[in-house]
This record gives sequence, C-alpha cells and structure tokens, in this order.
Amino acid sequence: MTGGSRGIGRATALELTQHGMGTVAIAYVENETAAAATCREIEAAGVRAHAIRANLGSPAGVDQMFDELGLVTDTLDVLVHCAALAAFKPLTETRPNQWDITMNTNARSFLAAAQRALPLMRAGGCMVAVSSLGAVRALPHYGAMGPTKAALESIVRTLAVELAPRRIRVNAVSAGLVSDTGLTSLPGSAAAVAAASERTPLGRIAKPGEIASVIAFLCDPASNWITGQTIIADGGWSLV
Repeated sequence: MTGGSRGIGRATALELTQHGMGTVAIAYVENETAAAATCREIEAAGVRAHAIRANLGSPAGVDQMFDELGLVTDTLDVLVHCAALAAFKPLTETRPNQWDITMNTNARSFLAAAQRALPLMRAGGCMVAVSSLGAVRALPHYGAMGPTKAALESIVRTLAVELAPRRIRVNAVSAGLVSDTGLTSLPGSAAAVAAASERTPLGRIAKPGEIASVIAFLCDPASNWITGQTIIADGGWSLV
C-alpha cells in the first residue's frame, strides 16, 4: 500500500487486517514515526506489518519499494494506491516542476506500481487507486491535482480491461473531502470544511475509515464482479 502511514492509507491498512490479509506492507515518504505506529496497530490485530520508505515521485522510488517488498514476500494479492502530492493553487499559477511532481506521484506511480505488481499477482488479485471529485470537476486551488486524478481514473479503466484475463480487478474510489491530516495543507481548509459540510446531504465531511471501508470492499471477493469503476464516496456532495 502506498501512502499508508496516515489518513485514508492508514485507515485502509488497518481495515484490511479484518479481510484475511497475512501481511500488510505500507510505503511512506518521511514520517517514520507514523509509519511505525501504523505497523504496531496492524500487528496488534494479528497481522504481519512491514513499512517501506520510498519516494514514489520517481520510477526509482517505485522500484525501491518493490525491491524491498520482495525481501518480505514473493506474492501480492492487493495493491492500494493512496500516495498523493500537490501544490494547491490555480492551474494558471502552476509551475512546470509542480505539474511534473504532482502527475508523477499521483498517476505515474500507480501505473509503475501496477507494472511491478503483475509478476507477484500470479493467482490474480485486485488494485485500487484513491481518486477525488477533482477528476471530473473544477475545484478551487485544485489546478494540478484534478488533472492527475483524471489521468489516474483513466489508467484504472485501461488496466481493468488489460488485466481482466489475468483475473486482476482494477478500480478507484473517488472521495469527497476527508478529515485527515492532509486537509490542513488546503488553502482556507476551515472554510472548505464548513462549505462542504453544508452542501453534503449527509451533513458533514468523511472520516478516513469510511473511505477505507469502500476500498476494502473492492479488495474483497464480495466485489468480484466490479472492475474498471470509480466508486464515488462523498456523502452525496456531487448530487447537489
């Protein structure tokens, strides 16, 4: 799992311990303390845990992640992509280097991870990428992030068709605003939370665990007829 030390990634790692996983490996960039804490919680649930430090903004980082994963296991059942990075600003103010690192971390790294995961998914498996409503809507200060999520969802659809003969399902979960630590990096985060809560029919923003449960469902055999889809989990925000 990429981006597994906090927020949706952490919640998903913990949720997957309830779905028969023997080992859960999480990748992180900087926060070793948070990654170690997540691993302790996974192990407390009776599942082996392994933390891998890797910067997925480059292909070398993805290779590093899978090389270390290979020291732990030679099979993979589930790949969950939660890693994300962005400069929150209008698209007209986005610099080329900001565009590149956002696209590389959010979209290209999922494709690279999927390519590396294939030899390990000999018996089939599933892949889930975390997207957002910015993939299909123009959101304030979401200039670079939105296009990368659109690319991510397109990759999901194409991989779903290409990998179906290998019994590998590929889906995405499009989350609305979520109350995790990454929210504070969004300009005007308090106002954004208030506005989203008022607009959302369910009257609030999501908790990380509520998105994690959707991801876990897509990794479960109960969803084995779902592939190539982007499941929207936004409390009804996109309906009004």
